[in-house]
Amino acid sequence: MTHNIGKQIADLREAAGMTQVMLAKKLKTTQSAVARLEAGGQNLSTDTLKKLSRALGRNLLTLSPGSLSLSIEGGTPLSGTIETNTSKNGAVALLCASLLNRGKTTLHRMPRIEEVHRIIEVLESIGIAITWKGTSVIIETPAEFSLDKIDKVAAAKTRSIIMFIGPLIHRMRAFSLPQSGGCKLGSRTVRPHFFALEKFGVSIDTTDDAYKVKVKPKKAGEIVLYESGDTVTENALLAAALTSGETILKYASANYMVQELCAFLEVCGVKIEGVGTTTLKITGTETIDADIEYTLSEDPTDSMFFIAAAIVTNSAITITRCPIDFLELELLVLEKMGFRFEKSKPYLSENGQTRLVDIKTKPSKLVAPPEKVHSRPYPGLNADNLPFFAVIATQAEGQTLIHDWMYEKRALYFTELDKLGADTLLADPHRIYINGKTKLRGAELVCPPALRPATILLIAMLGATGHSVLRNIYSINRGYEKLVERLGSLGAKVSYLEEF
Repeated sequence: MTHNIGKQIADLREAAGMTQVMLAKKLKTTQSAVARLEAGGQNLSTDTLKKLSRALGRNLLTLSPGSLSLSIEGGTPLSGTIETNTSKNGAVALLCASLLNRGKTTLHRMPRIEEVHRIIEVLESIGIAITWKGTSVIIETPAEFSLDKIDKVAAAKTRSIIMFIGPLIHRMRAFSLPQSGGCKLGSRTVRPHFFALEKFGVSIDTTDDAYKVKVKPKKAGEIVLYESGDTVTENALLAAALTSGETILKYASANYMVQELCAFLEVCGVKIEGVGTTTLKITGTETIDADIEYTLSEDPTDSMFFIAAAIVTNSAITITRCPIDFLELELLVLEKMGFRFEKSKPYLSENGQTRLVDIKTKPSKLVAPPEKVHSRPYPGLNADNLPFFAVIATQAEGQTLIHDWMYEKRALYFTELDKLGADTLLADPHRIYINGKTKLRGAELVCPPALRPATILLIAMLGATGHSVLRNIYSINRGYEKLVERLGSLGAKVSYLEEF
């Protein structure tokens, strides 16, 4: 019971956009006390529950055991305008990159989401000062810091913790980090990180619950990445940023979050050639010790969520600030399926580099695409956008083949759409056939432990007739800020269930 209540406190705190430190201030207690509450390690009196209720704006005394869930009345067309939020993946990369700067780093338009809160809690636990000012985060690193008191619980909830290694090798010659977690998508190996970082003189011993890192710094020269992955490219960039001389990364990812990190590092004084290509030439700088400000760019997967929601609910809405360079192929595939839309002339994001457009969707009759839909490294169709095509395919006449080759077993989660009336056939752990068009109907489901498969269930529920319940939305809160409120602004009938 105490564990369930603790988890609900954490969910409500994050939905309210608060870190543990912020909640502790409201309760006039310590961050460690809040951590114990959320871990279920402390008995809760009626008085404590009243204080928590006031701080979180929810009546905890009337709720019963469980986790944060959603109630959805589907079948209602959406209308209005929604702005694309900034990127989860870009945000966590820049939070990790702030470890490079001995001065003050200010990141504007920081999303208040689970993944961001987890990284911030880890940063605070090792002595880094974090201050929220509106939607900006101000980060100040001490001259020296220790990992002895690192927040292992927060660290274990995010795969992004592995990106601490790149910047920390410039601060410490030996350290240990907790094993990373995050989405549960089969075997997502971290060996490519180790192969890249060993070129910088880094050796990593993996135990059951930690990465034990030792560093004998050296110039990396040319690195051929074992895998063209986003986070491994980012980790290598972070290692190269303060490595003197020139580092060449070959077979690098050119995805949106990598380009975001490159833009930030250039503001920090690091010279990078080849941004947007698979070969990056980095000229490191001796030190980064300055007041750095940077405004995060928009998230293509956020735009894609609302594009998919508009299609499944057969709605006309306007989605502003869509990063078009990372959506062009997705829109082409949808256009060939019959999706009708208009887009504005491009304009620049606040970082001065990302091209944005406004997209107006129109109710459309879709047909299945003539070819299979599959992801590829940028500039191919984005792997994080591929799941949206599974729920879209339920509303397209004919049979669609989704080939999710990149993530082990993620396609298994797509079969959950059957419980809402979809007609799917799983060929193997990577390929699924979806027959359409089917009439979706309401149901009660539990979120999969992976972000994108969870969001497509929510989209399907928006288009389904009748009442649906989506339980344990932690995985959705990892990547989407105030999604219930934003959907509500478009007329969706979505609300939090006041129960544990």
